[in-house]
Amino acid sequence: MIKFSTKFLLSFLLVVSTNAFAQSESIILSDLKWDINSPASSTELFIPSGNSQIAGLIYSANGLQKHPTLLLLHGYPGNERNLDIAQVVRSHGWNVIYFDYRGSWGSQGKFSFKNCVEDVVNVVAFCNKYQDSLKIDTSNIVLFGHSMGGWICLKALQELPTIKKGFALSTWNIGNDYKNVSTEKEMLRLANDPNTGGKYFVLNTSLKDLYTPVLQDKTYFNLLNDAKSLADKQIVMIDEHEKNSQLANKMKESNKSYFDYSVWQTDHSFTNKRVSLINKVLAFLEK
Repeated sequence: MIKFSTKFLLSFLLVVSTNAFAQSESIILSDLKWDINSPASSTELFIPSGNSQIAGLIYSANGLQKHPTLLLLHGYPGNERNLDIAQVVRSHGWNVIYFDYRGSWGSQGKFSFKNCVEDVVNVVAFCNKYQDSLKIDTSNIVLFGHSMGGWICLKALQELPTIKKGFALSTWNIGNDYKNVSTEKEMLRLANDPNTGGKYFVLNTSLKDLYTPVLQDKTYFNLLNDAKSLADKQIVMIDEHEKNSQLANKMKESNKSYFDYSVWQTDHSFTNKRVSLINKVLAFLEK
């Protein structure tokens, strides 16, 4: 009979647990060693869009040189901001800009889906204008959008020829959700459903003003019509459901650059997959 000493058993368990940890998707973080001449920092931004100012924040990376920059596009209305991604991405040498669209969360102006897309275009213009003071490498700007932000990401990419990469997380394909709606009354009834959102007090708009354009221009709002326009973009799509499988198939068929799609077992905020998500984002940024 083989006898195991307590010391041997503890050593064995340590090896097993260490191997299991190494095989899991993990992020090892350490405190940033600040660049004395240009340390990492966070700075409030006020960005012109339309005739309004939208509020934002830049997580600036270490160093005097210009840095690649990730734009975070929040959802509807924007309770999940994905700022854990911002902190980790900055630690890898990227700037990250988070902002609230016009008419949301205190930003000036009126909230609308089309305005959100225009806001992204205006934020990129702001990055180009202030690239020296903000230390932004405008040749390497990437969009990351969650939920409605995923829709905005894919719409804005089509209007930004210099931006080649977009990460769309649990994309809300607005037009496809309402493709069978034919009347304003039915549209407003669905839009007012508390299970799907309803009116948020943080958004400066009425449901009628927000959703009537979707009814009037279903082609624009349905991403199923945009696959060919995104053919030259590098895109990652991840979902927690199968609702976007048709969209993913169309994108894959048309894409000539890079397209990756997967469905994860998680919730809409990817609560149990934050580490896996951050690793996926980092891999895409470094691609």
